[in-house]
Amino acid sequence: MRDFLEFDHEAAALERAAADPIAKARALNRRELPKRFYKDAGFRQSADGFTVELDGRTIRTPAKRELVVPTEALARAISAEWAGQGEFIDPGLMPYTRLANSVIDGVKDRRHEVIEDLTAFAASDLLCYRATSPERLVERQTLVWDPILDWVEEHLGARFLVSEGVMHVAQDPDAIDRIRNAVEPLDHFQLAGLHSITTLTGSVLISLALHAGRLDVDAAWTSGSLDDLWSQEVWGADEEAAFRLEQRRRDFDAAVAFLAAV
Repeated sequence: MRDFLEFDHEAAALERAAADPIAKARALNRRELPKRFYKDAGFRQSADGFTVELDGRTIRTPAKRELVVPTEALARAISAEWAGQGEFIDPGLMPYTRLANSVIDGVKDRRHEVIEDLTAFAASDLLCYRATSPERLVERQTLVWDPILDWVEEHLGARFLVSEGVMHVAQDPDAIDRIRNAVEPLDHFQLAGLHSITTLTGSVLISLALHAGRLDVDAAWTSGSLDDLWSQEVWGADEEAAFRLEQRRRDFDAAVAFLAAV
């Protein structure tokens, strides 16, 4: 279900392979990056919002729809991505464009499926599965995650159960419904931003707390990457793991900025 939020299959493959030089080389061999074919990138206000343009012509999505976004801030960010391309166009370096395309080509036509996909995260949310040891990790998870669960219960009326280890814990259907009710009012672009943050953190509860202002960007990142950050702290920074975490932080920051821009 989550593949409908990708820019396109080839671009997604390139991005996923970015942390693995060999995989990236193979992905690039499958398709050479297109050469830059335009001089200027910009945007203009239109009847439906803000249209992003290359040399005065409207950009088209992979499904050949016009790239029109609801805010000037987002249009400015997308046009900056296109303006910042070098000799070749690399979709892996264009997170705003990729997310906007996913909205126009995917979310608008499959809104209900996006909502249900977000809701499904609540049934097995990261915050509900706790370590059994070591004690310091257990304490940190409690310190960082419990206040978010408390906020969810207080402000959304959804109480979530916590389990130790990986054994599945069945959540109250009413709690799941309340998460669905929280995301349903969001517009298409907000849904896409929230979905991206949720997949990167493994927690729709963190995403909702961030969107509501309960968490700032760094606190949301720390909450969603607590186990990885703990491993680095205890065992040191493995080069490959650190690179993957850095790439995920880049995508996370882009998704947060996208959500803020809409």
